[in-house]
Amino acid sequence: MSDTATPAAAEAVIPAWLTLLLAAACGLIAANLYYAQPLAGPIAASIGMSAQAAGLVVTLTQIGYGLGLLLIVPLGDLLENRRLVLCGLGLTALALLAAAFASTPAQFLAAAFTIGLGAVVAQVLVPYAAHLAPLAVRGRVVGQVMSGLLFGIMLARPVSSLIANRWGWHTVFTGSAVAIALLALLLGRTLPARQPQTQHSYGALLRSLGELLLHERLLQRRACYQFFLFAAFSLFWTVAPLYLASPVFGLTQWGIAWFGLAGVAGAIAAPLAGRLADRGVGRGASALAMLAGALAFLLPLAATPGGTAALALLTATAVLLDAGVSASLIFGQRALFASRPELRARLNGLFISIFFCGGALGSALGAWVYAHYGWSGAQALGCALPLCALVCLASERAPAQLS
Repeated sequence: MSDTATPAAAEAVIPAWLTLLLAAACGLIAANLYYAQPLAGPIAASIGMSAQAAGLVVTLTQIGYGLGLLLIVPLGDLLENRRLVLCGLGLTALALLAAAFASTPAQFLAAAFTIGLGAVVAQVLVPYAAHLAPLAVRGRVVGQVMSGLLFGIMLARPVSSLIANRWGWHTVFTGSAVAIALLALLLGRTLPARQPQTQHSYGALLRSLGELLLHERLLQRRACYQFFLFAAFSLFWTVAPLYLASPVFGLTQWGIAWFGLAGVAGAIAAPLAGRLADRGVGRGASALAMLAGALAFLLPLAATPGGTAALALLTATAVLLDAGVSASLIFGQRALFASRPELRARLNGLFISIFFCGGALGSALGAWVYAHYGWSGAQALGCALPLCALVCLASERAPAQLS
């Protein structure tokens, strides 16, 4: 398919219903990475795991996802994409069922690791959508698909809290297993096949990851920007629930879940960012996204902590930060997918894995800083991280390469 196709032709190749389906699929798949986060305590108590080890419920899922980004996502440049996605969905559905019926820590942790491993097929679908869309509308299509993924990530925590509060945590995993199985049946019937043209072996494919990381300047820069922004994102969503549950606000888990739902509004920035990227303004808009991320942490300073106004400003922080991070993500993926079409899956896998490391660092630093310096310390660090991304952007000597 030519990258010079017109927007009208693009509509014929990837109709609106297929873009919507891909967006919904990415959201349903990615949500599985986060369902357990607010449920770690109840899950640990139910399966006989100590409170000190409860963090492994989330950690094993993230480890599986990280390995999958490096070992499975690159297969999107080698294997027929639809078949790869369906295999990943089957693995995810089985792992979710295993988690729902786990009765020991070892069983649940093995299932959690496998859930993360299978969920990486969401990152196979994103470059798959880019392959279907001609250059003229690629940013818009990627933005729409990624908005679904981001909605899934942001909705997962509050939705799992609300469901578990009423029906128990087992229902969360059973329900998701059924949803993923139905999704696999639907995608198997509707997705067009895509066979990559590469002649590489799997070993050569993996070896090329190191070469790309060392030599692809665009990947290095965009991954750096998103590393700092996603660190700020993870810091906020690690610290904010602790702050809201503290005596300052005194919110219950139910109230915190509704706060999380309000923050989802920031994901609407993804499709808007895609349209801007198609117009070639990715660099300037990236700078604005970074400034938005830094400004978001300053908003709560305008009100006395604990009141209604402070809660409203904290909600605005969530929305503005999520919007900035989402927009920067789309600008980065749009630029990477346009640079080396034959390497899209590998570039995406490296890009996502690098900034997820930033997310892990942000969560760890956020928890530590909050424990030692409170909300004001976390707020200062959260503001500094997007500014680090902005400094990196300003240091680039060849702006045209990063649009």
